[in-house]
Amino acid sequence: MSENTNLAQQEASKRYQSARRKLFIHDLLSLVRGRAPELLSFDSVQAALQAWQQVEKRDLEMVPLNQIVGSVGRYRDFTREFLPKGSISQERWRAVDAAMHSQAGLPPIELYQVGDAYFVRDGNHRVSVARANGLEDIEAYVTRIETPVSIDANTRPEDLLLKTGLAEFLRKTHLEDIRPDAGVEVTEVGSYHDLLQHIEVHRYYLGIEQQREIPWQEAVASWYDYVYLPVAAAIWASPILDRFPGRTAADLYLWVCQHREDLVREGGELPSPVAAVTDLTTEQNESGSRVAQSMKRVLGPRPKTADLAAQAVELTKQEQVIAPIDHPLL
Repeated sequence: MSENTNLAQQEASKRYQSARRKLFIHDLLSLVRGRAPELLSFDSVQAALQAWQQVEKRDLEMVPLNQIVGSVGRYRDFTREFLPKGSISQERWRAVDAAMHSQAGLPPIELYQVGDAYFVRDGNHRVSVARANGLEDIEAYVTRIETPVSIDANTRPEDLLLKTGLAEFLRKTHLEDIRPDAGVEVTEVGSYHDLLQHIEVHRYYLGIEQQREIPWQEAVASWYDYVYLPVAAAIWASPILDRFPGRTAADLYLWVCQHREDLVREGGELPSPVAAVTDLTTEQNESGSRVAQSMKRVLGPRPKTADLAAQAVELTKQEQVIAPIDHPLL
C-alpha cells in the first residue's frame, strides 16, 4: 500500500468519525427539540404527488447538495444532512471518500428532480461523502419528474399528506390549467375535500339557475371566478390578512363561508363577502383572542400577483363582490 493511499484512508477515517460524532450530537438535540427532519422517500413523494411522467436529461449539471433531500431506497440509512447511520458500512464509506480524493475521482451521481428538490437514484454514499468534505455542489445526471405540485428543500415527511390533498384537488379540478395564477392552497388536512364540496354545491345551484347540466370544468371556472375570487379579494384587501401568519387565502375563504352560513342560521341576512370579512375584522378588533381561537382556518401570505391584489382593492371599494348564486355555503 502506497504512502498516499494510506494517508487518504486515514483522512477518510477521520471524516467518517467526524460525521458519526455529528450524528450523535444531532440525535441528542432531537431529544430536546423534537424529532429531527428525515430524508424523504422518493416512492412516497411520487405516490403522494401522483408524479409519474419522467423527463430524462443526460447532460451533466452541478446540483446544490442542500437541495438533495431524499432517496429512492436508502432514505432510512442517512439523516437529512446525509450523515451515515449505523446501517452504513464504515469500510465502504471510507473507500468512497478515499476514491473521491484519488486521481480517478468518482463518477457523477444520478438524481430525480421533483420541483426544487432532488432524490438520490444512485450515489447515496457519494452525497454523504461530498457533504462531509464540505462541498456545496455535486455533479449529477438528472431525471425530472413532472408534477403540478412542487416541493423544495424545506419539505418534510409530515407535509406529504397536504401535498397529497393538493395533488388530488388539482387532478380533479385542473385548476392550474383553467386559471394558472389561482394558487389555491390550504394548510389543514381535509380542506381540499371541503373545497371540492363547494364546487359541487356551486355546480348544483348553477344548474338550477340555468336549467341545464353544468359541465364539471365549467363549474370549476365559475366557482373560482364568482365564488372563491370575490371572497379572496375581500380578504386580500382587508387588514385581517396581516394578523394570521402561516395560513393561506383559501384557509380563510373556508372560514368566511362558514361565518356567513352561521349569520344566516342565526336569523340574519346573507352578507356579501366584503361585509362578512369586515364583520370578522371588527370582531377581531373587539375580541382578538376569542376570534383567533375560533378561526381554525386563517389567512397568511398575500396573493402571488400584483394584478390580483389590485383587483381585490378595486372590488372592495366598489362593494360588488357577490357570488352569482347567493346560497349560505358560498
